[in-house]
Amino acid sequence: MAAETNDEENLIVHRGVHNFVILNRYPYTSGHLMVVPYAHASELNSIPEAAAFEMMQFTRLAEGHIRALYKPDGLNVGMNLGESAGAGIAGHIHMHVLPRWFGDSNFMTTVGETRVLPEELAVTWRRLSGAFSTVQR
Repeated sequence: MAAETNDEENLIVHRGVHNFVILNRYPYTSGHLMVVPYAHASELNSIPEAAAFEMMQFTRLAEGHIRALYKPDGLNVGMNLGESAGAGIAGHIHMHVLPRWFGDSNFMTTVGETRVLPEELAVTWRRLSGAFSTVQR
């Protein structure tokens, strides 16, 4: 497992045995999380079974915590595998879990290429890390 240095500064809200949960530093919406395996892999079928299982467990927990804390109209959950699929880090898979609301794609995002977030990342980190604090490793 990776060393726990400064999780708040690095936006890591939870660490497991095979994965960690981190806030997206450039979120689409408040509460945009990523579940990331410690193992460096570019394909889902390249991580150990235990890591894939834990990744799905954390994805399910993230869904529940986001629904409880942010009351979204829906959620996007998924992966971008490979550069052509939009992977920001093509060689390291991660699962996105992000809340969505009706109207969250408005002129600011589409025309101004700017996102307006109603909550600072530090506040989001405190809320979600608190929610994950009850999860055992």
